Amino acid sequence: MMTGCDRGLCKAAVGRQDRQLNTYDWLADVPGNAESTDLVEVQFKHTRKGYYHNVNNLPLKKGDIVAVEANPGHDIGVVTLTGRLVNLQLKKANLKSADDIKRIYRLARQVDMDKYREAKAREHATMIESREIAKGLGLKMKIGDVEYQGDCNKAIFYYIADERVDFRQLIKDLAATFHVRIEMKQIGARQEAGRIGGTGPCGRELCCATWMKNFVSVSTSAARFQDISLNPQKLAGMCAKLKCCLNYEVDDYIEAGRRLPSREVVLQTLDADYFLFKSDILAGMLTYSTDKNVAANLEVITAERAKAIIELNRRGEKPESLQEDGNVKVASGPIDLATQESINRFDKAKKKKRKANRDAGRQRQADGAQPQQDSARQQARHRQNKPRNNDHKPENNAKE
Repeated sequence: MMTGCDRGLCKAAVGRQDRQLNTYDWLADVPGNAESTDLVEVQFKHTRKGYYHNVNNLPLKKGDIVAVEANPGHDIGVVTLTGRLVNLQLKKANLKSADDIKRIYRLARQVDMDKYREAKAREHATMIESREIAKGLGLKMKIGDVEYQGDCNKAIFYYIADERVDFRQLIKDLAATFHVRIEMKQIGARQEAGRIGGTGPCGRELCCATWMKNFVSVSTSAARFQDISLNPQKLAGMCAKLKCCLNYEVDDYIEAGRRLPSREVVLQTLDADYFLFKSDILAGMLTYSTDKNVAANLEVITAERAKAIIELNRRGEKPESLQEDGNVKVASGPIDLATQESINRFDKAKKKKRKANRDAGRQRQADGAQPQQDSARQQARHRQNKPRNNDHKPENNAKE
């Protein structure tokens, strides 16, 4: 029997379905787990899921392609979960009535798959044309995606809008154009980013496009707990909302922050009063300054030492220094070798090399001119020592 991944449905139907599952079936190897309930979780395109009764007692397992009941007709999806964990997922989905749970008809046949591929081939063109129709009606909305039902009888239009939109006329025009039943479903900016995909500032694929299904609200308090600068450009993700990863480590920071003293407490010593300048929450190290607004005379101590000094101040005592041994420990951060040199250091090296070449050339010229100067001096000295004709006449002339 061919599974969904064997037939390519994992990529064609539900995107990165194998990496988007938010439930690990740790009871899969337990005997009798699949027979404990007839409920089955089925996933469709992207993150849309549904829960169905296996009324025909089919031997279903994760990855099987099934035809399920829809309104109207039937739909094609991939089984993602069976057994006892489906009951927990039902509570998580918050289904209000048992009528929402429909039936699984059968394992998908070749005819079903052909019809399904025909429906998926129409989605992109339908989305482009529906955007033109919405633009012609002057609606302030964006149609982000279109999903056809497996039997081509229904289409779901996912749209984004900042305010309420009256799309009654739009539904009439879409139904007249595409001849299918229309369903409009509003999604948020995070859901749109997850459906489109992309790469985050961390260099990895977006979490909402790979494994996240449930979006939890993110507030700026998560950045404050982690002592992150409240810079909107750095805190915003690809969806222009606060990054979901701000919530990943906030619990650890809150737990570690409880072991630190209050930021408002001033440490008093015999020399001066110290104010909290910055803190390394996870490491439990605190940096204090003698000035409340400017970094001056910074000293680094542990949270335990800070609490000990606070207790001494409560008793009216003041230590000689913030350090236990009385020596001043100046704050020092990690050494960045790149900042120790100027960015123009490469240009300076070239200038030095050019200067060295010029000096070498001048030296060679000087070395070449030195023999000429020596020969000129020798010739001049020879001319000085050579006797003049007027001073030394020949002897025959003297006798005459």
